[in-house]
Amino acid sequence: MWLFFISRLRLLFTVSLLLLLTACEKEPEEKTVSSEPKGPISLVYVEWASEIASTHVMKALLTSVGYNVSIKPVTADEMWKSVGSGTADAMVAAWLPSTHAHYLEQNRAGINDFGPNLTGTRIGLVVPSSLPINSITELNSMVTELEGKIIGIDPGAGLMKKTRLALKEYQLNFELMEGSGTTMTQALTEAINNSKPIVVTGWTPHWKFAKFDLKYLADPKGIYGKQEFIHTIARKGLQTDKPQAAAILNAFEWTPADIAQVMVWINSGMTPEKSAERWLSANKEKVAKWLPKN
Repeated sequence: MWLFFISRLRLLFTVSLLLLLTACEKEPEEKTVSSEPKGPISLVYVEWASEIASTHVMKALLTSVGYNVSIKPVTADEMWKSVGSGTADAMVAAWLPSTHAHYLEQNRAGINDFGPNLTGTRIGLVVPSSLPINSITELNSMVTELEGKIIGIDPGAGLMKKTRLALKEYQLNFELMEGSGTTMTQALTEAINNSKPIVVTGWTPHWKFAKFDLKYLADPKGIYGKQEFIHTIARKGLQTDKPQAAAILNAFEWTPADIAQVMVWINSGMTPEKSAERWLSANKEKVAKWLPKN
């Protein structure tokens, strides 16, 4: 009888041990959380200082959660057409409601507007603060000193479209010079270093306002609009195809001080990639709010 009781205890112990081992083996499967398969994400942008900064920050962020992110600099027109046609996934560089209004109308059917990622922006004509004029209406009085030239950026930019309209509406005796954001800042830097007057197409945020003493010329006709916002735009279907990436893009929102810091680092010689990684590392609490909770 006693031997039978011992035998039953051994059997119960063996069964209990087997059940415990089986449960331990299954535990990792129970804790596994399914996640969205990662894949390629393509971003497009215009090579303006602000858009270089924001696009590289978004690339670094999406890369950090597992996406294979490609970025491509294009003209403003190509940027909108790429997202609107679905050949690119998104951009964080749409200036609205005024600067890119015509691009929005042309591509509305193929995009989703995630709203502003940056507020407090502005566009217009910019001169050194030392110039004795304060309004676009006074530009013709300095046509000789300014050599009859307004230094512009890439020809397809909304800012250039507005400036061509300003030439007409204000009857300015100036030629709008086409170029890029880089050539514009090079010309501005050279003029200021040589104490020469200059007028350029400008926008905020931009590192030039931190480096130089500049001012916007008043625009009484309202050609350049009022406050602008930089929006995040995604192609139709991204929220279905890659919901986690779409959620991050939708949540992205920072301040002029944030983007200015990245632009200053880039202008000081740090690569856009390193500047973006440095900013993300220094702003973990803000970045955490852009990431999905699960």
